[in-house]
Amino acid sequence: MKAVFVVNPAAKGGKALGRWTAFRKTVAFPYQEFMTKGPGHAKAIARGFAAHQEKENVLLIAFGGDGTVHEMIAGAAGAGHIVVGSVGAGSGNDFGRGFRTFGSAEEIGAYLGRRHASPALDMGEVSFGDGATFVNSAGIGFDAVISRGSGRSSLKPLLNRMGLGKFVYALYTVRALFTFRTFGLEVTHDGERQEYRDVWFATVSNQPYYGGGMKISPKSDPADGLIELTVVSRLSRMKLLLVFGSVFFGAHTAFREVDCRQGRSFSLKADRAVPLHTDGEDAGNTESGEPVVFTVRPEAWRLAGQQRTGRSGIKHESTP
Repeated sequence: MKAVFVVNPAAKGGKALGRWTAFRKTVAFPYQEFMTKGPGHAKAIARGFAAHQEKENVLLIAFGGDGTVHEMIAGAAGAGHIVVGSVGAGSGNDFGRGFRTFGSAEEIGAYLGRRHASPALDMGEVSFGDGATFVNSAGIGFDAVISRGSGRSSLKPLLNRMGLGKFVYALYTVRALFTFRTFGLEVTHDGERQEYRDVWFATVSNQPYYGGGMKISPKSDPADGLIELTVVSRLSRMKLLLVFGSVFFGAHTAFREVDCRQGRSFSLKADRAVPLHTDGEDAGNTESGEPVVFTVRPEAWRLAGQQRTGRSGIKHESTP
């Protein structure tokens, strides 16, 4: 199996580059290295390897944050000879909370030296614009506003370098709490239609975590061929803050204002234009009255995994 590192030097406010410089000195196996030059580049690199059937399988290792590994999985989806691994070097690293990641070059070397466990896992697809995908989650509303604001903030690179990146999310959470307008939402699922009033946000999940450690969807399992919808509505601003805080522990599902559903596809139609995110990345605004469809794509990509029960609840294949 050939090892290929795809490094995002800009991850965590540029700190990932320094970490990579130290990490590469510990690598004791042959590898290729690519440095991303901007948004979309990691996806293009993965697509390049996916388009050409290699004589041997390829282990693509993302060295960056959630955005980097999201792009690589999107680019490698459907390519049976590509296995995706990750070394978390970003600010959120929700991918590592739901999926197995590598902690050292030694772990990667050990994986390469054994029979390769590579379970096929699900991803989500979004019918919006030219189409989008997600590995962790996607959604509309309040949380997408926070993702957009923090992603564009000039403070984020500086605070990431100081190890204080989460303060950006806290800042924009408070800001959105007092400025965001709730919306009406129509959800179609399994032929049934459900209407919600005063919606704060609706999130579709493939694994439990998002937002830097929030356990938004405790029952999500990226190996079950299903996705989960969480709708939060009809809350005062102060109670929303309480509910949002409880998400870190997965306790929000006990509130009657939180509705959770499971299925293979959800159609969401908001009564006004609202922001949309995919894996925490700004994806634009929905159009008023136009449905956005979220669908699971089962067994779409392969994960570099070992025998263990992951925090997402999946049990990976064994590796002798």
